Amino acid sequence: MQATDPSYSLVLVAASFLMSAVGAYCALAAAGVAREMGGQVSKLNAALAGLALGGVGIWSMHFLGMMAWDIGTPAGYRPAETVASFALAVGASMLALGYMAAGPFSYKRLLISGPLAGLGVAAMHFVGMASVRFSGYLQWNYGIVLLAILIAVVTATVALWLAFSVRGAWRRVAASLVMALAVCTMHYTGMGAADVICFTGGGYRGVPGLLYRGDLLTMVVTVAVAVVALIGMDVLFQRIVRATDLGVRTGAIAARR
Repeated sequence: MQATDPSYSLVLVAASFLMSAVGAYCALAAAGVAREMGGQVSKLNAALAGLALGGVGIWSMHFLGMMAWDIGTPAGYRPAETVASFALAVGASMLALGYMAAGPFSYKRLLISGPLAGLGVAAMHFVGMASVRFSGYLQWNYGIVLLAILIAVVTATVALWLAFSVRGAWRRVAASLVMALAVCTMHYTGMGAADVICFTGGGYRGVPGLLYRGDLLTMVVTVAVAVVALIGMDVLFQRIVRATDLGVRTGAIAARR
């Protein structure tokens, strides 16, 4: 056995941050129209917001980050943990964003939703890491693991505060960047908590039932494109409906006069 010194592709690290920011922006766009005209929360848009943040901003970013990680030996990923990590990220994001959008901004809501989102990021990360299979094992530094979780909770809470309390056109972009920073900082801190111990002379290529780099890239791109397109169409439709409704109301008022 020997410890390896993993390296990172800076291009893919940058791509993972961009992916996270795009997912966060789409999530906030969907959350922005989650409240319907009558004051009720749109369950569809709350779900789409969670899907964008969890599926693109967190899950897709994670596996892009994993592709940026070179441990010097072939590695595969078990589908069960990969799918479970997706469900965790999306579920936690739906709950956090849905709860924040369900009523007026309050620090009570923030102090529930922020840690929930942060813990969702952390849970997704470590379940995703558990999917890795290679000729060796990961040895964890649990002090750094706890630091990564704390970073996720604090930065996710700040991001939600920006998204739901600060007024101005810049808030969505700023909140998206902070959310991306939260996810990426947690991810790469969590990666730093793992020492890679390899068995010398071993190989782990082409094992049946595992996902490999090409499979992951296809999954990440498919999920990201599908979710972004779905949310783009939904937000556009919601705006058209609201503009039409406003036009009808304005016309009715003018007719009464």
